[in-house]
Amino acid sequence: MILIQRVRVRWTAAARGAPAANARRGLVRARPLPGPLPEAEVVVHDVLADQAVGYQGREGVRAGGVALAREVGLWLGYDRASVVVDRLPGSAAYPRPSVSARLFTLVAGQVGRHRANFRFTGCACSPSWYYEEWLAHVAYGPGAGFGYGEPDRDVDHRVRLYGGAVARRG
Repeated sequence: MILIQRVRVRWTAAARGAPAANARRGLVRARPLPGPLPEAEVVVHDVLADQAVGYQGREGVRAGGVALAREVGLWLGYDRASVVVDRLPGSAAYPRPSVSARLFTLVAGQVGRHRANFRFTGCACSPSWYYEEWLAHVAYGPGAGFGYGEPDRDVDHRVRLYGGAVARRG
C-alpha cells in the first residue's frame, strides 16, 4: 500500500500580513489518519484548512490505483522494489513548474515528505490571488508511518510568494 497525506492551507491576498500569518501558523502539519483506512493500492488522505471557513480542516479519504495520486499533484511509478514519486506540473501562477519534477524514491517501509507553497489566480474574469502551503507525506508499505520523527526523504520546494529572494525554512 502507498499512503499519501496532503495537508493544504489556503489564504487570500488580504491575509498576507503578520496577524493573519499567526492565525495559520502550525496548520501545515501531519494529521492523525482517520481509521480504519480502506484496503487499496493507493490511499489518499487530503486535508484543506481554508481561510474562508476560519481554517477549519475539511478532509476526505479516497482509495484506488496509482492514478489516484494525480488528484493531489503527484505521479507514482514502480521501479523494481521501490516506488518513484514525482510532482506533476500544476496550475499555480507562481512558482510555475513546466515539467514533472522527481521528488524521491522510496523502498518498502520508507516515508517521503514534500513541502511546497504556491500562488494561484482565479479565472481571467476574476484575477484575485490566493495562496496555498502544502505538506505531503508518502508512506510506502506496511509499517511506514509519518508525523513522528524525520522522514527518510525530505524535499522542500517552498519559496517567497510575495517577491524577493528564496526563503528556506526548517
